[in-house]
Amino acid sequence: MQAVASSPLASQRTARRGAVTAPKAATAEYLAFRLGKEEYAIDILRVQEIRSYENPTRIANAPEHVKGVVNLRGIIVPIIDLRMQLGCGEAQYNAFTVVVVLNVRGHVIGAVVDSVSDVIELGEDVIMPAPSMNDAVRDFITGIACVESRMLILMDIEALLGSAVIGLATAA
Repeated sequence: MQAVASSPLASQRTARRGAVTAPKAATAEYLAFRLGKEEYAIDILRVQEIRSYENPTRIANAPEHVKGVVNLRGIIVPIIDLRMQLGCGEAQYNAFTVVVVLNVRGHVIGAVVDSVSDVIELGEDVIMPAPSMNDAVRDFITGIACVESRMLILMDIEALLGSAVIGLATAA
């Protein structure tokens, strides 16, 4: 086998650009929010808007975590309390409580959270695999991100809110 010498032109390009750097790890942006003392994060691309909490119109015989519906510019949006859905205890609605309006499988759904922290960019290098748990949890927890002193539970909001547990129609 012959050794191939690098061309002078390639050497000049490398010298002009500076040192060759390692490829950057893939990143994605997440919306971080709190439910009780825990911090969760969801893919920002699922978020349509963030609104202050307003009392929804209650629907008879709806599960407890389905708080009701609101009219959002002519669209009737079901409101799901994530704290109650995930068993995080009784929700206390205050000035920090918000509704994260999401687009899930073509449906607009409002998710009540205790507060929104920030939008954070996470690389693959800070995301650990989800721990081994039962199927009900494993289906919507996609990983754990450790950023400085924060631990974020990454959720697949589409898997959670599109599930039969919520009772909403799932579009193909």
